[in-house]
Amino acid sequence: MQQEDYIKREIEKIGLIMSAIWSKVFGGKMNHAVTTEKQISDAKSMMLNNIDFDLDKFLSLNSIDATELISRLNGFNIENIESLAKLLFQIGLNSDTDQAKTYLEKALLLYEICEITDRAYSMERQHDI
Repeated sequence: MQQEDYIKREIEKIGLIMSAIWSKVFGGKMNHAVTTEKQISDAKSMMLNNIDFDLDKFLSLNSIDATELISRLNGFNIENIESLAKLLFQIGLNSDTDQAKTYLEKALLLYEICEITDRAYSMERQHDI
């Protein structure tokens, strides 16, 4: 029972962090003095400090290792994986860096993980893919 409560808390914590990162990077009024790269850097720091998720490491992994990493992390349920996929997709679309394609590829990989893992069909996810 304690393990189940811990996992629920981790899932909720990651969900809140993903929402905060989304808001920081894409929400609200844009401060033109803050660059997209700075916002992405802040998002990476938030992930690393709050949920111990190293985005740079994740982006550098091949598909098999990236899938394994996600499956080992506590709190990454289907909903949180989809949130991360949406975040990476938007970063990839809005980034002018050479890594834009990598962000998009990892977003697609995360959506595919959701498709394989989730027993429920999601039209929204299919649209995003």
